[in-house]
Amino acid sequence: MPQAVALDALARALPDRINADPEHVENGLARLVLTVIELLREILEHQAIRRMDGGTLSDEQIERLGLALLKLSERMDELKATFGLTDEDLNIDLGPLGRLR
Repeated sequence: MPQAVALDALARALPDRINADPEHVENGLARLVLTVIELLREILEHQAIRRMDGGTLSDEQIERLGLALLKLSERMDELKATFGLTDEDLNIDLGPLGRLR
């Protein structure tokens, strides 16, 4: 029964209405999705640098990878502008790893 009591207390603490303003929902979802994409982009960038330093990529692969990362960065800038987001909006706290940027 302690779980039922905790759920009941939580339900009483929540507001009767949820703010489901479509503009805020869209912006929040865009922020979440773009943050995940930015995290993946940074992981890919670090992996690419590691592979370049390790000599495991050909010149052609380095060129293609660089162009792909550049296009992704440009598209991210466009999407951030579309949703009125800044780099800081996507700078999440990763706990013991620190901030994303």
